[in-house]
Amino acid sequence: MIPFSILDLSPIGEGRSATDALDESRRLAIKAEEEGYQRVWLAEHHGMPGIASAATAIVIGHIGQATKRIRIGSGGIMLPNHSPLVVAEQFGTLAALFPGRVDLGLGRAPGTDMRTAQALRRNMDAGVDNFPNDILELKHLLGTPVENQAILAVPGTETNVPVWLLGSSVYSAHLAAALGLPYAFASHFAPDMLFEALNIYRERFQPSETLDRPYVMVGVMGVGAETDEEAKRLFTSSQQQFVNLRKNVRSKFPQPVDTMDGLWSDIERINVEHTLRFAAVGAPATLERQLGDFLRDTAADELIVSMPIHDIDARLRSVEIFANLSMMRKVVD
Repeated sequence: MIPFSILDLSPIGEGRSATDALDESRRLAIKAEEEGYQRVWLAEHHGMPGIASAATAIVIGHIGQATKRIRIGSGGIMLPNHSPLVVAEQFGTLAALFPGRVDLGLGRAPGTDMRTAQALRRNMDAGVDNFPNDILELKHLLGTPVENQAILAVPGTETNVPVWLLGSSVYSAHLAAALGLPYAFASHFAPDMLFEALNIYRERFQPSETLDRPYVMVGVMGVGAETDEEAKRLFTSSQQQFVNLRKNVRSKFPQPVDTMDGLWSDIERINVEHTLRFAAVGAPATLERQLGDFLRDTAADELIVSMPIHDIDARLRSVEIFANLSMMRKVVD
């Protein structure tokens, strides 16, 4: 049995607004806490009409205010988009508001297209190249100041907000291992290098003040429903979204359809099914089988589930269904 967590992109569904999406994120976090999930993370994306979590730290504060115990954080903050000092101040403020509950997951992708990345004032070369140094600077700003330290993050200093590295390739596996940090792999949308990255991280892990042994979180797309047929219908929203992304069509999160026939070509279907091949979609018995195989193969310490379901009531029901699976360890106060 392992802890389950939730990755929320605060989807803005067709016919819905950003206000609706943020309220649904609040309801999702409350439900996740009630059902014993370990944590709820928000992801940084920019310029996407179907995602409301661009100002990630603010949305984390929004769900933190609505909950009491569940861990909250980022999955992740795209560090090359930001000054480490600004991130330290933001997450130091969150740690002051919600002591002992905040996680800081870091990635190095832009979380958007290149034009929007440039509009974020992102140095497209040095920002990524400096990622390891930015992590060290950020950890230093969140830690105990040294004597005569010139730059302080206030709030931030001495909060020691836990830092995670996120990845969809082997790069962050090497870095997380070298720094002795917990590692989360984005297998929910980037499955190809999952096992290679996990092997590298575990084999090369160096114990640190943060961790004395490797700790791996893996991600899946998840849709739970009363029947396999209904879960598959709900999952068509994600399938449509991935088709749109590959066509560079920016749209709100689509409503589900009865069939994807006519909405994708054979090549698009193959690509989307490959990208989402670790998705867990079905009734409880089907989810037990799918997740049992996946967790056995990855030997993960924690599972994080993204549940992009258009209807909030169906999304909350999916949260409940996953929480009742036999392999989930619920968090106890």
